[in-house]
Amino acid sequence: RDSEPLYTRLFEVCHVLEGLHRHAGVHAAGIVIGQEPLTEICPLLKTNEGDVVTQYAKDEAEAVGLVKFDFLGLKTLTVIDVALRLIRETTGEPLDLDAIPKDDPAVYELISSAETTGVFQLESSGFRDLLRRLRPDTFEDIIAALALYRPGPLDAGMVDQYVRRKRGDEPITYFHPSVKEFLQETYGVVVYQEQVMQISTAIAGYSMGRADILRKAMG
Repeated sequence: RDSEPLYTRLFEVCHVLEGLHRHAGVHAAGIVIGQEPLTEICPLLKTNEGDVVTQYAKDEAEAVGLVKFDFLGLKTLTVIDVALRLIRETTGEPLDLDAIPKDDPAVYELISSAETTGVFQLESSGFRDLLRRLRPDTFEDIIAALALYRPGPLDAGMVDQYVRRKRGDEPITYFHPSVKEFLQETYGVVVYQEQVMQISTAIAGYSMGRADILRKAMG
């Protein structure tokens, strides 16, 4: 830095710029809802596309009382809708999705074979490998697998532990008797943020409010 005046000046400028926002980004599916008109709560900006967005980032938007939602559009839902329409037109009888049982063994056999291309969130190569090892036979197994298939749990070995316990290759243990009721359905593995909150209230006597702060810190 000190060898050339140009480098010295460059570092001086960089120290001023460091930590500043590079640009304004807009969440692709983020919606905020407030109790009052947003003009009374936060600064707004009209984008080049004509959308009105908050000038607060997500944490600041939450701090002033705005509720954030992510509304995602899925092509999978369109495929299902088209399939239902074709079934109705071809057979003359509508298919009621709510009437399809969630405990059909043939469905779980198919999922365990990892033939899940086109099934939302179950179609990546890594997740299909997990399905082959886990061989889920309940809806709760699929939910847990989706929650675990993230960098943190994968790096910590939690996914492998869950698979071993599910398959009976490892005994199910609990680090304290009082957590059994919260962790029984996940074979003693902490899978969900809600379980973190329940454990902190049971063991440390936290209120649900303090437990939520702990949950956010862990997140």
